[in-house]
Amino acid sequence: MTILDEIFANKRSEVAQKKREKPFDEVQAEAARSAPALDFVAALRHFSEKAPRAFNPALIAEVKRASPSKGIFREDLDPVHLARLYRRNGAAAISVLTDERYFKGSLEHLRSIRRDFERTAPRVPLLRKDFIFDPYQIYEARAAGADCVLLIAAHLSRSELAQLHSLALELGMTPLVEVHSLPELEMALACEPRLVGINNRDLGDFSVSLDTTMRVSEFVPQEVCLVAESGIHSRKDIDFLAGTKVDAVLVGEALVTAPDVASKVRELAGVEAVA
Repeated sequence: MTILDEIFANKRSEVAQKKREKPFDEVQAEAARSAPALDFVAALRHFSEKAPRAFNPALIAEVKRASPSKGIFREDLDPVHLARLYRRNGAAAISVLTDERYFKGSLEHLRSIRRDFERTAPRVPLLRKDFIFDPYQIYEARAAGADCVLLIAAHLSRSELAQLHSLALELGMTPLVEVHSLPELEMALACEPRLVGINNRDLGDFSVSLDTTMRVSEFVPQEVCLVAESGIHSRKDIDFLAGTKVDAVLVGEALVTAPDVASKVRELAGVEAVA
């Protein structure tokens, strides 16, 4: 059993428990009352178009407390404070890891960031990053204020991916379909997605190589907004991806562990110092 298999097995038990605590129809009602979702793809492409560099993909900055392979990144992590730093220093969008057992996240982190952002401008879009397999989680994400949800092709059947992708669109959100290989990309493209992520981390053994994006991106249609995920730590890594169709990069660990988070965000976003 891989770590991904283990995580999904735990997630199934977790979701079953949540359904007992809060009925499906109650979560659906909360989702229906949520403010309309922001256009995640538009936010990424708007940043890329206005960027001064010839190749300067938008930055999706991640609120990430821990990982199963490396443990706790930052004990004193304050999700709202971190999200504010990200937004103020050039992040085009923010990813919030909400898995509790393996990544020490929480759906409440997403809710808190959304509430905070509603009080101040600009309203940066939020991605719920979790291990999603059930429609309940899609409604739950919308109810919490997510504008985008992650769907991992490696652990979904074609029919499951199509169903969840369609439901997210129906609720006004953007699905980010994550792939690691060409067969997974083929599966993703059958959904006619607006947004695809290439994960440079092999979720079977956790090895990382930016060559994955170099190889797989060649087969992504130009009209699809493309995100490179994992293994990005510096401008050198981003520059390595020049010549690909990448529109955005998703970075977590390098930001959360940086001695100066604001400076690191500006470096990876390719923006000048904030006044």
